[in-house]
Amino acid sequence: MADTAHSTTTGGASQTGNPVTRFFRATEIDTRMLGMVGALLIIWIGFHILTGGLFLTPRNLWNLSVQTASVAVMATGMVLVIVTRNIDLSVGSILGFTGMVMGVLQARMLPELLGFDHPAIWIIALACGLLVGGLIGTLQGVIIAFLGVPSFIVTLGGLLIWRGATWFVTSGQTVAPMDVNFRLMGGGTEGSIGATWSWVVGIIACIAIAVAIINARHQRKRFHFPRRPIWAEYVLVGLGCVVVLGAVMIANNYFWPVNIARRYADANNIAWPEGGLLISQGIAVPVLIAIAAGIVMTFIATRLRFGRYVFAIGGNPEAAELAGIKTRWVTVKIFALMGVLCAIAAAISTARLNAATNAQGELDELYTIAAAVIGGTSLAGGIGSIAGAMLGALVMQSLQSGMVLLGIDTPFQRIVVGAVLVVAVWLDTVYRARAK
Repeated sequence: MADTAHSTTTGGASQTGNPVTRFFRATEIDTRMLGMVGALLIIWIGFHILTGGLFLTPRNLWNLSVQTASVAVMATGMVLVIVTRNIDLSVGSILGFTGMVMGVLQARMLPELLGFDHPAIWIIALACGLLVGGLIGTLQGVIIAFLGVPSFIVTLGGLLIWRGATWFVTSGQTVAPMDVNFRLMGGGTEGSIGATWSWVVGIIACIAIAVAIINARHQRKRFHFPRRPIWAEYVLVGLGCVVVLGAVMIANNYFWPVNIARRYADANNIAWPEGGLLISQGIAVPVLIAIAAGIVMTFIATRLRFGRYVFAIGGNPEAAELAGIKTRWVTVKIFALMGVLCAIAAAISTARLNAATNAQGELDELYTIAAAVIGGTSLAGGIGSIAGAMLGALVMQSLQSGMVLLGIDTPFQRIVVGAVLVVAVWLDTVYRARAK
């Protein structure tokens, strides 16, 4: 390549130090993120040993990915909230309220207006849920930005208000069942894309990784920034593809339960083979929704002017104001976006349960904040990672899933989660102190 001579000039420091140090400098892999991946692997291996080989199975890992989806979606928005030195304690209650609104629309109101099994029921219900979530977030954002009430107080009040409002919608009753098409967003046997489409998605993801790295290299060349060595680019593409295709392989190795597969065979006049009918679940729809949310939020945070404003406000609010950034409106937009993400998470949760309940989303604010902080978002503001927050959500759900498999009581599970959150904040404080 013509730019090979420049590709090795990622800084003179990249040519010094031991081989491991040079590798990380050349590839520019975030060592903090790598440490979180290492911690996740230790958690997985530890639980696999303690549960007698139950944790690292395709079935449990598939279920783990589905259970992580709703919190991961909200964690992507919580990053922007915390980056601007705010907090949102109401996300779990907003999830419960918007989920109940979507549930009532599907199970009671829309069937009376449009008729049962109308194809537009789930679309209207979802759109209304997103609208309600966005309006709630906007309301809270306006109070914070224009009335000067601290976000901690506003969202703490929202936690109580929207949880109470959830009860009043149906006087405490559980609403079920959901529309058959809406349920696809919750995963399950029907809410998965199967083996073939999973491989298609995996291949597309690998191509996207390669294109993104090539485009980043061209952008660096265009603006005369140092570039990574060619071999480092190949390593990054290879690592990304291995992770993606490995995840697809695991998802495809989880098959339909025997009873469901037998009913499917009977309904389609398929002869039942001696070893049983093995139909792969593939990637679950809620996982695809979470990944899509992560990609969109990463694009917003890193590629749009709005994202730059968010991090500028978090770094120095006064300087951002003096630079002409409309900090109040940016704050309103952040909380409105958070409300929409809560509604998306509510759709996933409601579809997975096939019901809207009053307990939906309880303590999800804890898991969402913990996921963002564990993922590297600093409570001091100005620093945050969307991918890190989603990985943090996976860490939190892995802890909970492992403790459930071990039969640990719920109160002790909460103790562990609380302790993990405190340790994560302490580590963030230590990391920032050393970085100065």
